[in-house]
Amino acid sequence: MTPSEPPAAAPARPWLLRPRQGVQPTTSTELFFDLVFIFTITQLSHYLIEHPHWRGAGRTALLLALVWFVWVYTTWVTNWLQPDQGPVRAMLIALMLGSLLLSAAIPEAFAGGGLVFALAYLSLQVGRTVFALWAVQGQPWLVGGFQKTLPWFVGTSLLVVIGAVLGGAFQETLWAAAIVIEVIGLSTGFPVPGLGRSPAEQWMVEGGHLAERCQAFILIALGESILVTGSTLAQQLDLTMVGAFVLAFAGSVALWWVYFARSAPAAAEVIARAGERTGALGRLAFNYLHPVMVAGIIVTSAGDELLLREPRTPATTVAVLFTLGGPALFLAGHAGYKAVLWRTLPTSRITAVLLLLALMPVGVVLGAPVAVCAAAALAVTVAVILTDRFRSPAAAR
Repeated sequence: MTPSEPPAAAPARPWLLRPRQGVQPTTSTELFFDLVFIFTITQLSHYLIEHPHWRGAGRTALLLALVWFVWVYTTWVTNWLQPDQGPVRAMLIALMLGSLLLSAAIPEAFAGGGLVFALAYLSLQVGRTVFALWAVQGQPWLVGGFQKTLPWFVGTSLLVVIGAVLGGAFQETLWAAAIVIEVIGLSTGFPVPGLGRSPAEQWMVEGGHLAERCQAFILIALGESILVTGSTLAQQLDLTMVGAFVLAFAGSVALWWVYFARSAPAAAEVIARAGERTGALGRLAFNYLHPVMVAGIIVTSAGDELLLREPRTPATTVAVLFTLGGPALFLAGHAGYKAVLWRTLPTSRITAVLLLLALMPVGVVLGAPVAVCAAAALAVTVAVILTDRFRSPAAAR
């Protein structure tokens, strides 16, 4: 993390640093790195489907949070470093390999494979930070930030490893503790005795780049949702399945529309022009709120798979929670995103979330078919889109 007024210093490797002029584009190397996380989202979605209970949902949330830390902190690093330079590119490729191993361990993360997941997590978090410290030598305003984050990453990663070794309830507790400590560290500027802390208000980041990177991750999650429904359709191709597939596809399009039609371009502009507020906005909008939206997409994807498996079957409690709860979770995250960036109350999204929550017990009591629940979620999401489309010009501004 970097102070807004860096002292004059000559970087040891200036070619590895991104220029701080204008919006920095997302490079092909970064997009290549993202490809691994298509597999990651698929693994998380399948884990939730195979463990359709509260404990399974909690474990999926823990896994998502740890995976998100790996991705988002790498995104912050490439906000300062030039991804197309050889050493940085090599670092990203090494992180891809580690992330692939991390993702492969997800199905058995709580059933004997947790240590593989934990060791991969430790290597990724600590290794990336050590590399960044080497790359930014000569820039005290960057070196100091990475020096503060390193002890926190080491500590939380060791908690993940210890939890994997102990297993059972200890694993869940320690992994949850690691996530909470990580959030506390980020919220307080990663304070370290003798080194102080790095307040978010003093971070020098290129906000437009961060916004573009998180938009790319949302696309990855939505793409995985379509991939899951398409692969399920291919297993049994008939008119009923085609109808269910069209309904699931329309749901994915609706979530995409909510995020990208208006908010995404405007959000990138707001973040890019935030000045000293960029660090604080980035912390809230990207580190905290985007994983909520990603979680909503994962839950929706699980609901889509149930929809294609049994569209006419009366919805169970799990099916209702997936088909209605996924869009509700996504819209709740997006409501927070809009509130943080525009400092306004996103009433259409809040109303939609409340309506979806109210429909859940109705769907369970009436035994509505899964397809009806999915159609109701689609109708509510489309209502949000129409509200955005036809709101007054004054409200749009």
